[in-house]
Amino acid sequence: MADPSQPCTSPFDAAAAAHLLSRAGFGGTPQQCRALAAMGRKRAIELLVDFESVEGESTPEGLFRSDIRRPATAEERRFVEDARRSQDEAALERIQQERNRRDSEDRAQLTELRRWWMRRMVESPRPLEEKLTLFWHSHFATGYRTVQDSYLLFLQNGLLRRHAAGNFADLVFAILRDPAMLSYLDANENRRQSPNENLARELMELFVLGEGHGYTEGDIKEGARALTGYTFSDDEFAFDEGNHDWGEKTILGRTGEWDGDGFARIILSRPECSEYLATKLYRYFVDDAPNSPDADGMRLVQAMAQTMRDGQYSLPPVLRQMFASDDFDRRRGCVVKSPVQLMVQSIRTMELPVDDVMALVQACDLMGQQLLQPPNVKGWAGGRSWINTSTYFVRQNALVYLLTGQRPDRDSFGGADGWWDPQPLLADLGVADASSAATADALAATLLAINMSPTRRDEMAALIESHGLNRRGGAMAAVQWISALPEFQLT
Repeated sequence: MADPSQPCTSPFDAAAAAHLLSRAGFGGTPQQCRALAAMGRKRAIELLVDFESVEGESTPEGLFRSDIRRPATAEERRFVEDARRSQDEAALERIQQERNRRDSEDRAQLTELRRWWMRRMVESPRPLEEKLTLFWHSHFATGYRTVQDSYLLFLQNGLLRRHAAGNFADLVFAILRDPAMLSYLDANENRRQSPNENLARELMELFVLGEGHGYTEGDIKEGARALTGYTFSDDEFAFDEGNHDWGEKTILGRTGEWDGDGFARIILSRPECSEYLATKLYRYFVDDAPNSPDADGMRLVQAMAQTMRDGQYSLPPVLRQMFASDDFDRRRGCVVKSPVQLMVQSIRTMELPVDDVMALVQACDLMGQQLLQPPNVKGWAGGRSWINTSTYFVRQNALVYLLTGQRPDRDSFGGADGWWDPQPLLADLGVADASSAATADALAATLLAINMSPTRRDEMAALIESHGLNRRGGAMAAVQWISALPEFQLT
């Protein structure tokens, strides 16, 4: 049997290209899949992974405000102190009103930030960049309810995007200086007199080595000492020398006057790091089954980990190896679509109209994926956790909205006759005037990652026939029918 970690030798046809686009991004139209297939596997992977060669969307300066949560001026601090000392109720009320106003403004900016990022995922010509940004957002999870500063989350989002397919070690060093992460994990409380272990613990357990992989509680305590003094002021990193423990620390058997970077280098040098990260990439991009990776998958994971070590944590060679492997090519329908993947892939594949990006954000929230608010520091569990009786119902309603413009909270169609027209999709597939059976086959091949049963295929063909092949309603009914299938939840 061929080594599943080796490059795939199967034909790179439109179906293989669609599989690659859905995993290394958020899917594509049939025309885009055919164009990618014509490039060949190697060139197609290069185009997706080396996305910096593709012109992307710039972020206008001043898009989001940095001064909503700004530190108080000396004059403002004196005013507050005087009001408290004199028990000036009117002044204290004005102070509280100003805080409430800023709270409201920051929540409003958070809403706009979520809307902006969702739109980027829908429209980006560099889909892997956004897919990886979403991956790192769950890996280095921080949430607004704790950080309480939308601008810090915006800065972190940009940091994750800049390092998305760069070097993992560089990203780790940057995260140690990220104000949102430092705020989320209480770095301001990490002082040499009483070290706070939060950041050191999560750096080992969740960010670099994986829970229980070769470290002890003593290593965490020593790592916390190394990170003392790592803090932030307003929206910038600050190193507080007076609160840093300059003494010797012993971490994973190595003794020295380590600071945060020294701590990070020690744990990055461990083989457990590359194996842990390769496994997380595998489960995100290749197969997220509960028992994954299996024996074949582990061969690819180990090969990716070796490539990572050989390249000093450079990510592009690892991504190319993963996407080009035989194991990746045959793991179709092995990943459950996250809510974001479900919405964005549907839009990009069928070129669905979007008149309200915030409705997509809200739908993802109802399905269990609230952008900029992972459930905890472990991020989203993913896989089968995305699906339950409640979220499955929301998934169906969300797709009905995308296809028809009809929202569950309204009595009428938002788009009605002016909404999505499936005829261009049928024309792209070459079945605008084909039989019901051929149309059913083409739609299923485009919208499903795995083959449906012959019985279901016949049911869909009958549904198309009953509505009339050349009528808009027939194709619309077929697509809605497909979107309700369990197979549609897989990519």
